[in-house]
Amino acid sequence: MTPPATPKLIHAVYFTLTDSSNEALESFIESAHEHLEGHEGCVSFGVGLRAEQHQREVNDMEFHVALTLVFDSQAAHDQYQMAPRHLKFIDTQWPNWSKVRVFDSFA
Repeated sequence: MTPPATPKLIHAVYFTLTDSSNEALESFIESAHEHLEGHEGCVSFGVGLRAEQHQREVNDMEFHVALTLVFDSQAAHDQYQMAPRHLKFIDTQWPNWSKVRVFDSFA
């Protein structure tokens, strides 16, 4: 099997919030949909709460919200990073972040 000439870039971000109340979590997820979904070159978008029922030894439980975007190229990812809607999300949400972990990989 020949890999694609331009691999997709998976951008996975795990947020630990200072305020993890139901209202704060709902607001955060709504903001992610508003500002991060539908960017050019993004072929998959997902945001949601940690699956509390999965508490095996291998499960990382130190986050509240997971965000996963798949871009059709490195260039699309780079464009997203500087997009006004993405920067607006960061500007409005970062005050509630106690920890953010980003994992970028190719597929």
